[in-house]
Amino acid sequence: MSADLARLHVLVPVRTLAGGKARLGEALDAEERQGLIAGMLRHELAVLRSWEGAVAVHVVSPDPAVGPIAAAAGAHPVAQRSAGLNEGIREARSAAVSAGATAILVLPGDLPLLERAALDHLAEAADAALAAGGGAALVVVAAADARDGTNALLLSPPAVIEPQFGPGSLEAHLRAARDAGASLRVVVDPVLGFDLDTPADLARLEAARLAALEAMGT
Repeated sequence: MSADLARLHVLVPVRTLAGGKARLGEALDAEERQGLIAGMLRHELAVLRSWEGAVAVHVVSPDPAVGPIAAAAGAHPVAQRSAGLNEGIREARSAAVSAGATAILVLPGDLPLLERAALDHLAEAADAALAAGGGAALVVVAAADARDGTNALLLSPPAVIEPQFGPGSLEAHLRAARDAGASLRVVVDPVLGFDLDTPADLARLEAARLAALEAMGT
């Protein structure tokens, strides 16, 4: 298998707007959580739309309310038919490959600090992996702050390894990359590492950023 970064498609999995982020229930009510989830998604899609590294963006979700948000931001909605996060990512991967993707970047939709510089950091790591591997298949993983999770996964070819998001996903992705003989890079970036899952995460987020995200979700 050989890598090709010429046509990178971004896959953004979103579970649901209503009822999502249940662990934030101690700090936010259901309506506030729904607005925050929608705001984070809109923010992420706006950043991706301005990033030259992405040829296309696919948003996959079982929630029909997500599709219009994706379409309004210029992304391609993928209506998830199977159950489970990784299954949804595989559905989005199929859509991306059918559209000509030679590489994919899986980027969960709960990264409230995402900015273009962090995406450039990922792209630079992918270029380094491509050079080090002499064009062989590559895997770039961005670790979550907790260090056992994955907050970004860049693959070329798109199916060089299977997505294994969930508890212990960082080690699972690293192991799969080694088993596949891929050129591997691990990215530690504070922007990519911060995802919003718990009240403790919420407390770390600046009030102005939180208010902006909530406003985007209305």
